Amino acid sequence: MTEHSESRKDGSTSGNVTNYLANERTYLAWLRTGIATIGLGFVVARFGLVIRELTGISAIPETKFHLSSFIGIALSVVGGAMVLFAFNRYAKNQERIRAGSFEPSTKAELVVSTTIFATALLVILYLLLTF
Repeated sequence: MTEHSESRKDGSTSGNVTNYLANERTYLAWLRTGIATIGLGFVVARFGLVIRELTGISAIPETKFHLSSFIGIALSVVGGAMVLFAFNRYAKNQERIRAGSFEPSTKAELVVSTTIFATALLVILYLLLTF
């Protein structure tokens, strides 16, 4: 379509603007996902405390950290890493778009998906052990 590749007065093309805006939307989606993962980590970290309070069972020795705390902290760390990763990826993609040499990569998605899947397995294991 010619309307996406028309030159503008400043030398940019409308196609480049579309690419920049798509990159920004992707960045914002990564930020939302990272923030949600941090929030989920907080909920999971507090999950063990809530269950103990509701059931009144103190079979688990009273310590400051429990398995749910470690899983919640891991989720929060993953979420924080996603936020940092999102900015790094955004900046690199901006440079690639400017240079006209953008090549998509799925390495990051594989790492994040694998990490979240492993964390989900830990949550499932925790639920099975405390059931």
